[in-house]
Amino acid sequence: TWMVRPRTAAREDRTGGATMHRPEQIALREVAPRDGLQNEPPVPTGDKIRLVDALSRTGLARIEAVSFVHPRAVPQMADAAEVLSALAPNLKGVERALEAGFDAVEVVVSASDTHNRANVGRTAEESIAEFADIVGLAHERGAEVEAIIATSFGCPYEGDVDPGRVAAIVDAVAAAGVDRVAFGDTTGMGTP
Repeated sequence: TWMVRPRTAAREDRTGGATMHRPEQIALREVAPRDGLQNEPPVPTGDKIRLVDALSRTGLARIEAVSFVHPRAVPQMADAAEVLSALAPNLKGVERALEAGFDAVEVVVSASDTHNRANVGRTAEESIAEFADIVGLAHERGAEVEAIIATSFGCPYEGDVDPGRVAAIVDAVAAAGVDRVAFGDTTGMGTP
């Protein structure tokens, strides 16, 4: 996942001299403990914690360790409250994360409808429509909300993703009041 910090001045592109706006810096988030392990047979909680601890010693500023999804849907994440970070696909997941004592939640929506349906079982528009309630609940409880736009650079089902689609989602979740927006390079198609 990439989090982009805005840059104020243009920089010359090295490929052809065209002027492009590039961020001054990007922040990377390691997602292997959540994204990687949820696709494997359940890993013991202690092993997950050791993995996150080892990753944290590498200097990573952000590690996405778990997802607050329903344990029947993703049994690999049933121990989410015992591990660390809080990624939630919907309002119910955010409620679980807040009840577990988290003061920040990451809520994912895909720029690709096909991926969003495969990932969370509903359209991107249905996910986006819930952001106002999510932000309201989280802020009421003193927590921050970061929107993660998955498949921002490409989709395993649909291929290239229109940057205009990503920008429209940014506008929608910003209007809902999220504290931060991150762009997920779900398929590894993004290049800085």
